[in-house]
Amino acid sequence: MTKRILTLALTLVMTAALFVGGGQSAWAAENGSTGDADITVGIAADLDSSLDPHVSSSSAGTREVLFNIYEGLVKPDTEGNLVPAVAEDYTVNDTADEYTFTLREGVRFHDGSEVTVGDVVYSLTRAAGLETGEPLMATLANVAGVSAPDDRTVVVTLSAPDVEFAAYMTAAIIPEGSDPADGIVGTGPFKYVSRSPQENIVMERFDDYWGEKAQCAKVTFKVIEDGQTMVMSLRSGAIDLAAHLEASQVAELSDLTVLEGSMNLVQALYLNNAAAPFDSQLVRTALCYAIDKQAVIDLAGDGHGFPVGSSMYPAFGKYFDEQLVDLYQPDPDKALELLAQEGYTKAHPLEFTITVPSNYTPHVDAAQVIVNLLDQLGGAVKARIEQVEWATWYSDVYQGRNFEATVCGMDASTLTGSAMLGRFVSDNPKNFIGFSDKGYDMTYNAAMEHGGLDENLEDLFATCQEILAQQAANVYIQDLADFVVMQNDVTGYRFYPLYVMDLAGVTKTA
Repeated sequence: MTKRILTLALTLVMTAALFVGGGQSAWAAENGSTGDADITVGIAADLDSSLDPHVSSSSAGTREVLFNIYEGLVKPDTEGNLVPAVAEDYTVNDTADEYTFTLREGVRFHDGSEVTVGDVVYSLTRAAGLETGEPLMATLANVAGVSAPDDRTVVVTLSAPDVEFAAYMTAAIIPEGSDPADGIVGTGPFKYVSRSPQENIVMERFDDYWGEKAQCAKVTFKVIEDGQTMVMSLRSGAIDLAAHLEASQVAELSDLTVLEGSMNLVQALYLNNAAAPFDSQLVRTALCYAIDKQAVIDLAGDGHGFPVGSSMYPAFGKYFDEQLVDLYQPDPDKALELLAQEGYTKAHPLEFTITVPSNYTPHVDAAQVIVNLLDQLGGAVKARIEQVEWATWYSDVYQGRNFEATVCGMDASTLTGSAMLGRFVSDNPKNFIGFSDKGYDMTYNAAMEHGGLDENLEDLFATCQEILAQQAANVYIQDLADFVVMQNDVTGYRFYPLYVMDLAGVTKTA
């Protein structure tokens, strides 16, 4: 196989021709933006205590905010492609275990210093844990070495082939020798200013940014945990924008600008495959027939949502298998038949608890609809809901795996199919449902080792999704609708196929 040269499309990010005086883009000038607007964004939960971009985050909201401050060698665009950032291009060797990056010239950190190969080597070495033996980022555990043969080239060597590895190079580049605990310094379009825990985090436009400058001068993320308070803040104009609102909240804000996208996650009734009663495939399959996912979407989300049939969401267009959505048509009689084979009847019902994080209303609402649907099986299933705080859910359910069933959403932190499917490999630390299948492991490993070289990666990932669906690993429901509400003078918000909030293009019109 000839060596693949993966030169990135510079036209997506090299926009110098669009700039007018003072760093203001032609787009902003044409649309009446002053370029010096302050934007206030409501967020429903505070960020993690650590804003270290290399430390795994339990909060998707933390990743959303840091997306504006930090950049990697590459970054995602709105179409799900990787585009240049600190690197201007890269190449991959024939065996997909060596990636060579050419750094862009003139990229500066927020402290004014220019990015060097030393900064890149330090950042990747730190994130991969090459000196400590403990990776800070699990996605970089496969990195065997990072070197710099010259002052513009960085070579990343892997311990095993990975055809999707480039997507992990969104890992933040920070100054050599620095510690984010001592100062938040990145290369993104915004620079960190301050933080008041449980109140706000403030960032300002970085005027020496290498690409197109941010359209507003300052962004304040305001923590508003109460949903009704968020609605009132939008109505009063106290905040300019809020994302991840529910359909019921949006109904109160119809006079404002409402955008609808998707959450880019897979909401499901996740089942503990490693413990009774869900160590039985028959029981898991019975629930797939018993639960009408469209009913959940209609009743819990007022009809807003995108049905899924396995662990991949629709925005991953090249991997999403639409045919699996209808694999289990609602069939209560079939569900009762399968349950009876395992000895579960009205006289001896299947009983289990659905543990849900109480601060995620869409998951609580979906769980309630699921319980109501199961109640319609004539007493053969008795499910109850236990609401717990987010920290308890994360420690007991996700980390401790002490649960029977849960409703939650699994998202992808990187533009890789492996981010969604790798968590179901038998020995993966993220495999919180305890799914174990040799065929799945073999297929997934084949995809990682040579899927993009000798075989079709999409086909291998499709097979992984089929195995999860056929074995009823979980009861798959939907990718939740994601509503963004803005004041009518705010423009420029863009959706991504990842859980990020890009505010660089957001501004207020004059």
